Amino acid sequence: MHHTSGLPERRNRHPDEAHRDESVTIAVTDGNGCVAYWSREAQELMGYTPAEIIGSPLAELFSTDGTTFRHRDGSLLETRAHLSPLLGATQQQGFLVTIVPSPETGKLQDLMWWMLEQQSPSLSIYDREGRLLWANEATRQAVGFGQGEVRGRRLTEFIQGSAFEEAERRILRVVETGEPEYTELFVALPRETRAHAWAVDVFPLKDGNGRVHAVGVVGNDYSEQYHSRERLALLNEARTRIGTSLDVTGTAQELVDVTVRVSRFADFVSVDLLDEVFHGALPGPGPHTGPIALRRAAHGGTAPLPPDAVLGVGAIHTHPPSSPIARCQATGRPVLHGIKDPDIVRWLAEDAVQAAYADAFGTHSLLAVPIRARGLILGAALFLRHSSSPDPFGPDDRTVIEDLVARVAVCLDNARRFTRERGIALALQRSLLPRRPTAHPTVETASRYVPAGGSAGVGGDWFDVIPLPGARVGLVVGDVVGHGISASATMGRLRTAVRTLADIDLPPDELLTHLDDIVTHSGLPQDIDDDQDTSEIPGDVGATCLYAVYDPISGTCSLARAGHPPPILVGPDGTARVIDLPAGPPLGLGSLPFEAAEIALPEGSLLALFTDGLIESRHHDIDEGNRSLCQALARPEPSLEAVCDTVLEVQHPEVDADDVALLLMRARTLGPESLASWDLSSDPAMVAEARRRACERLTAWGLEDAAFVTELVVSELFTNAIRYATGPIRLRLIKDRTLTCEVSDGSSTSPHLRRARLSDEGGRGLLLVAQLTERWGTRYTGTGKTIWAEQLIQAM
Repeated sequence: MHHTSGLPERRNRHPDEAHRDESVTIAVTDGNGCVAYWSREAQELMGYTPAEIIGSPLAELFSTDGTTFRHRDGSLLETRAHLSPLLGATQQQGFLVTIVPSPETGKLQDLMWWMLEQQSPSLSIYDREGRLLWANEATRQAVGFGQGEVRGRRLTEFIQGSAFEEAERRILRVVETGEPEYTELFVALPRETRAHAWAVDVFPLKDGNGRVHAVGVVGNDYSEQYHSRERLALLNEARTRIGTSLDVTGTAQELVDVTVRVSRFADFVSVDLLDEVFHGALPGPGPHTGPIALRRAAHGGTAPLPPDAVLGVGAIHTHPPSSPIARCQATGRPVLHGIKDPDIVRWLAEDAVQAAYADAFGTHSLLAVPIRARGLILGAALFLRHSSSPDPFGPDDRTVIEDLVARVAVCLDNARRFTRERGIALALQRSLLPRRPTAHPTVETASRYVPAGGSAGVGGDWFDVIPLPGARVGLVVGDVVGHGISASATMGRLRTAVRTLADIDLPPDELLTHLDDIVTHSGLPQDIDDDQDTSEIPGDVGATCLYAVYDPISGTCSLARAGHPPPILVGPDGTARVIDLPAGPPLGLGSLPFEAAEIALPEGSLLALFTDGLIESRHHDIDEGNRSLCQALARPEPSLEAVCDTVLEVQHPEVDADDVALLLMRARTLGPESLASWDLSSDPAMVAEARRRACERLTAWGLEDAAFVTELVVSELFTNAIRYATGPIRLRLIKDRTLTCEVSDGSSTSPHLRRARLSDEGGRGLLLVAQLTERWGTRYTGTGKTIWAEQLIQAM
């Protein structure tokens, strides 16, 4: 006969009434006042077993005053006894004996009741149909309803919202499954002015047989821990998301994305920087007082930004001294304000752009933080919260965002320095590369250099077109491993070395051999001491190069490469193929041979030289890159410039890819109308014949004014060949932009220029040739040598 009832609301009831609801039946007496029934609760409470007490007079169990019971050990229980008569049809049959705790006794039951009622967490009990049975004081205050108003009602009947609908579904699900559930909610209860973070446990209340009789709900307000966790998450996101690119605007946009789109720390964020930062320069020392002009680097908000109420990225805006941005720039400290603060009201009256934005979105709180690096202020970040976020910025927010902006400042300064170094490297690179296509009568050229974007920057890719004697042209493409100023400087040294070696008219394989020696020795330390590692690999190892010489007279091209991708040849019929060219080692390894190959270049064929950035990619391998490049080069285009554009569009679409150098050459042959050649014997009498034939050809070309110098050159070169060489002698005249006179023989001995003494009979011929012509030199061949001299003919 255990009596149970719903728990009453204590503030509306007499104290005894609450205890009476907690009464426990312990015994039933017969008509003689003896114990006829002894409950389990009585046994636990008083220590007597049924066998010991049934049949004994009930009066023996009372205290002397008859108000309470005595325990088996003689102690008095802190309870009160109630006897309820059990009446039969004609007479009294016995008594129902119950006990209740005495008021304010402090028994365990009372302590448990007080604990549940006075707990700060929200405690409540729901029946199997999801109706509220009981809620403690913290819950009643939060929802704003009394116990009697909500008892017996479902949760969604007195609190509306999707979060509470989900909570009710969980309560019913726990009834069905008997398994506890946990959830986290971020909601505002009816009596709360702001949303709180709640950790909610929903668990079944089971009897000894495991049957669910009700569901308990415990809600803990962990808003402080939640906001601390959110701030830590914001800083963690910043560590992984900010500073991924060495770009000023990109880094500023990363700050906006983290604080607006990822963490919802603010409803709008703008980053404004001094104009010098965008160009890689350091701003002047602060403080910056008075109006200050800043350029918008990035901005973003949770709502679409109206164009007429916000500055565009890249726009410069002058902030008045009353602006929080100007004030944080002047003081170097964050500025935290509500929109109604007098300082902000004055600022918005002076700044129409910011006032328009604040009105459009109902801004109510702002936080301006200076961006400081190396002791210098680079700009400021402004954080706004709108009416959609009722909580204003607080001191904790200011502390967290200061740490975040300090990290961003380091990343922005790194990006600024990279911008500066990249600008220097790019300027150096541009100054060392040909600025325009090289004009040449026998070839048409087009070229492109595209520096890598993102964090890679300017690299060491380069190309050059070198006019060579005999209407020939040298083509070179190279690549230095690495990026930045060092790679550009190394590229400049290699380009200068190639031009120097090309001036002495070396064949491609020999030129690469000499270039390899230069690279090898330039990378070694000049002063070696005992502590220096002499086995260190030279710094320039990894440079590659491809050198080609095109001869428009024979229509052939001689090529050699040092670790560089082979070129691609597109025939006049549009068929493209990779040239099978022996692969030499990269420059700088030393003592390894290079091998040249010679191919025919028909009139109108296209030769493409390039660096590996054009065919290597994370999306495909080199073979696939070569196939794609062949297809791009074979497309019909109106000009070589258009071919370059097509190739880059197809092969190099990614901004952050490796840098690329591309050099295209359209071959043209030199016709017989521009060439004269004679094979003559080594008889001294043939000198006059050589002069005569040369003069006749000059007259046919309309170059009579060049006859005197040409006769002198022919006489000197032909005479030297007769005197010092063996075998037949060939005289050749070539007319393009210059007039070239060549004398070839079978000897490898080369004449050299010297100053003759007054008593010398000879030694003045080459001196006269050098003074009367533009340049002269010697070119060695497989069968001997060729001595040549050039004259300018444009002004003749």
